[in-house]
Amino acid sequence: MIEFLWDARCAALKAKWNFDDGGLPEAARRLLALLPNTRATAARPLQSPPDPLTWIGGKTLDILIAIGDVGGLVFLTARKAALAAASTRVYLRAIDLRANLRDAGPSALLIVGVVNFLIGAILAFVGAVQLRRFAADVFVANLVGLAVAREMAPVMTGIIMSGRTGGAYAARIATMLGNEELDALEVVGIPVTDYIVLPSVLALAVAMPLLYLYGTLLGMFGGFVVSVAMLSITPLRFVHQLLSAIPLDQFVFGFVKSFAFGLMIGVTSCRIGLMAGRSAADVGIAATRAVVVGIVGVIAMDAIFAVIANAIGI
Repeated sequence: MIEFLWDARCAALKAKWNFDDGGLPEAARRLLALLPNTRATAARPLQSPPDPLTWIGGKTLDILIAIGDVGGLVFLTARKAALAAASTRVYLRAIDLRANLRDAGPSALLIVGVVNFLIGAILAFVGAVQLRRFAADVFVANLVGLAVAREMAPVMTGIIMSGRTGGAYAARIATMLGNEELDALEVVGIPVTDYIVLPSVLALAVAMPLLYLYGTLLGMFGGFVVSVAMLSITPLRFVHQLLSAIPLDQFVFGFVKSFAFGLMIGVTSCRIGLMAGRSAADVGIAATRAVVVGIVGVIAMDAIFAVIANAIGI
């Protein structure tokens, strides 16, 4: 009430009106007498001109700190996995590992199979349109086989698992953080790395290579269906050409890439969930960030693997 009367008096004096406080209680008049006749204007904070170097330096430090945190989490997870394999005391429950394996493996077969089948069919269709001009229809098998086994199957499977499983990991951990479940685990002495992070990362790292092999077979089958239906290629001719075009090292290379993708998605998603806030909105933010980081990370790691493959001659 006093603040309202003070505002009224300041406005009246500013408009050169008389402010009569005779009808106010004595206590209110004494309080108003202690206040000045004008409000002090707050000084504007000094705004320094934008410095691009400072912004770039800050972003670089943030990226380096995030890379260090992820590297530390990878090392800690690998150490815990080694201790669990050696039957040393680690709070890793088999039921949690089985549940995460089921979610990251069999539950993802449908979407991984459909996407890779369509990718193989699209590659065969586009390749058939171009190769038909040179009467080289049979080399569609080479195109589909190499593209799917080397690049498309691991990358598409990684992107699918980033959106499907990585986002789910981050949202689940962020929800547990908001519900103070992680705090309860720490109170009773159960490490969050053993109970939450380790089974999630192990499940995704194990499931990704198997999903890659499954997606590769479905992608080749998609190319097979389109080639047999659109081109004058017999099924046996396509299979023979496909087997002769893909060396074993291409499968090994894709297998290794898929394992690295799974490890990266699992670790980054868990870290984003652990670093999230405690509100309901932070759960959605963490899930979105995990999906974006996973997809960008898969593409960036694929570029690094391409350089490595070129260097070693694969």
